[in-house]
Amino acid sequence: MLALNVHDIHMQQHAASKHEAIKAMAAALTQKGLVEAGYQDGMLAREAQTSTYLGNGIAIPHGTTDTRDQVKQTGVQVFHFPEGVDWGEGNLAYVAIGIAAKSDEHLSILRQLTRVLSQDGIEQQLKTASAAEQLVTLLNGQTADTQAFTFSSDMVLTGFPASDITTLQAVGAGLLKNHHCLNSDGVSHAVAGQPVHLGEGHWLLGVGDGVLQTGMSVVMPATSLSHQSQSVSALWCVAANNRAHLPVLNTLMQWKLDKQLAACGRYSPQTLVDALSAEPAPEQPHKAAPSEALTAEGSTGLYTVTNAHGLHARPGAMLVNTAKKFSADIQVANASTQSAPVNAKSLMKVIALGVKHGHQLQFSAQGSDAEQAIAALGDAIKDGLGENA
Repeated sequence: MLALNVHDIHMQQHAASKHEAIKAMAAALTQKGLVEAGYQDGMLAREAQTSTYLGNGIAIPHGTTDTRDQVKQTGVQVFHFPEGVDWGEGNLAYVAIGIAAKSDEHLSILRQLTRVLSQDGIEQQLKTASAAEQLVTLLNGQTADTQAFTFSSDMVLTGFPASDITTLQAVGAGLLKNHHCLNSDGVSHAVAGQPVHLGEGHWLLGVGDGVLQTGMSVVMPATSLSHQSQSVSALWCVAANNRAHLPVLNTLMQWKLDKQLAACGRYSPQTLVDALSAEPAPEQPHKAAPSEALTAEGSTGLYTVTNAHGLHARPGAMLVNTAKKFSADIQVANASTQSAPVNAKSLMKVIALGVKHGHQLQFSAQGSDAEQAIAALGDAIKDGLGENA
């Protein structure tokens, strides 16, 4: 999976304009051997179509779909502009992430950024960052907040080949260590720990020693195992040195009471993370399918995304801009993954749906122009959202 690291960071940069910044990032991508020199033209053309400014001081310049043949290898180059770069409409970018992507490998970073953008004070922290390691930590959502809770889709592992629960404990501990939640001592405590059976084959392992950051991982075996005469279909590993994990545990306990833990196995990793991270927490993980949750009132529509690489930034922005033309309240859900509905006018939330080619989007709109909004969104999707799909 594509991830940010210190070798991709260019600290304390200066650019007189976003075009100068984009050219610098294109040069860095070229020097790294990630793209051909012609990719710069695609990045500038993409910016001319729709601004790549995400919000809170972050921009994500990248090429157009017709310049993907200029990409040799998927990767990123991150430029830090402490003085800020005018990205248009009064927006200052303090961090710009130049993206070269052959397909949709970069979506994991975009989904991570949607979480970063929601954090209070993140723009100022990005502006004043003084080291590459600090910037990577911020962009990965690991702020200095001691009450932060680390849980992302790459901490959910499904279909892992294991013959016993101890193997799952080791894997879960390894995921926590990789995300800087446990040190080596914490991993040892996790492997030696005694999980508690929650029910329906789900087990909970708590770790309090060797914890660097509160977080959680989930490991689901390829086939059901047995431990203490009970089935094992999932192991939840929680590392805690504060109270940040309590809301998630409360949600798990509610799912246990409602006997809905087994439904977690039908979730994609990102949907599971979203369900557990939702505020307020859902009463049960298997919410009504989007087609049911969104059809109670107002106009609705169900459309299939035909874009070859799904809803990456450009088609996502086109969809959001279409929705913004209407006053109606518009919600959208990824019906293919049974995600929770989100605001269709928020680019961050739309990208976080993880929509791929062939996925179906379920829309619901309420307001005086709801019917027109649904029709316009359907037409935009059928037209390829600016990509002539």
